[in-house]
Parts: sequence; structure tokens; C-alpha cells
Amino acid sequence: MMSTLIVAALAFVLLHLLVSGTRLRDALTGAIGTNAYMGLFSLASLGLIVFLVMAYPLAKADPIDHAYWTSTPVTKMVQLGLMLLSFLLVVPGLTTPNPTSVRQEATLERPDVVKGMLRISRHPFLWGVALWAAGHLLVNGDRAAIVLFGSLLVLAVSGTFSIDAKRKRALGATWDGFAAQTSNIPFGAIASGRQSLKLGEIGWWRIALAVALWLGTLYLHPIAFGISPLP
Repeated sequence: MMSTLIVAALAFVLLHLLVSGTRLRDALTGAIGTNAYMGLFSLASLGLIVFLVMAYPLAKADPIDHAYWTSTPVTKMVQLGLMLLSFLLVVPGLTTPNPTSVRQEATLERPDVVKGMLRISRHPFLWGVALWAAGHLLVNGDRAAIVLFGSLLVLAVSGTFSIDAKRKRALGATWDGFAAQTSNIPFGAIASGRQSLKLGEIGWWRIALAVALWLGTLYLHPIAFGISPLP
């Protein structure tokens, strides 16, 4: 049912907006310890993701799942480009040491920490997820898709600001120095002249892996989901 998906999406988003990156998180970690908090938060997040995945097909089958727009050859082409860019952010983002990632704050001590993907954005993974969600919204205009992908888009974008606030509270001036050299929004620091694009620093193997996974997804998408992403 659509109501079940809405509940799952709201619970998932509110868990992150009201707990992760907030002063409530600080209070919880102070009360039960960082390890216990991380374990409980990860378990809750995983449970809600499973809830979302299970609720989505039920909502798609709901008679009220009205479509406000549908895909066209043009929007599918745009979607392909967005997905490639998403993979190019997500894969290097996950494999590059980053002070914004979980338990990687110590990387701020490295004098060369700002390199590769961090020249583009200090939150490459989340912006990749945001592009992935936006691309899926572009070609899926029914209510269930809007709830699912819309909630993930909101969460990914808001997550970048939440992490920045959390790191600033915890790291103070050390974080300020890092933030001054980087940008939240992709290519912001490059556009302002604070950084330059150096593809070699990202690692050609990361770029190649991202492209390979993108191509693999195009091939497997019809098998896994019954829908071809190609125009």
C-alpha cells in the first residue's frame, strides 16, 4: 500500500534528519558510547532500508499509484548521463580517504588530504546518490517513485549539510581549514578558483571501475528490474 511506503520513507528520512549529525546524536554517543551508537544506528538504518525495499512494489501495485509523467527517449538519454556521473562520484568517493566518512576524521592530519575527488566535493558519495535519485525521478513519475526516490534525494542532499555541521562541532578550527579548501556542492571549489581539477589524482582505476559498473548496471537492469534504461 502507498501508506506503508510513505511511513517507511518518513521513518528513514527522519531517523537521519533528527538523529544523525544533530546534537541528539552527540547526547546519545555521550550516554552510550560511539561504538554502541553506531551499531544501533546502522541496525536501524538497515532495517528501514529493507522496509523501504519491501514497501515499494506494494505501493506500485496500489490503485492510487497515479503517474504524473512518464519517460521519453530524451529523458532516458539524460538519465543515462546522470547515472554515469553518479557512478563517477560514488565509486571514487567510497574508495578515497575522506574526513567526512565514518571514522575517517584522522585523515585531516594528512597535509595532502585535499586531493583527487575531494577537489571536486567533500561529499562525492552523497552527491552521487542525489544524482542517482534525481535521475530515477526524471523517468519515473508515479507516486510510489516520487516517494521513494524523492525521499532519498532529500536525504542525500541534507546529509551533506548535516555532516558538515557535525564535523564542525567536533573538530572546530581543524574542520574550518579543510572546509575552506573544499566545497560541498560538486565543482564549487574549482569554480571559485580554490581548487583545480586533477583527474590523475582521482586514480584511473577508480574511474575505469565506475564506468565498468555503470555498463554492468545497464546490462543487468532489465534482468533485475524488468525495465531497460536504454531509450
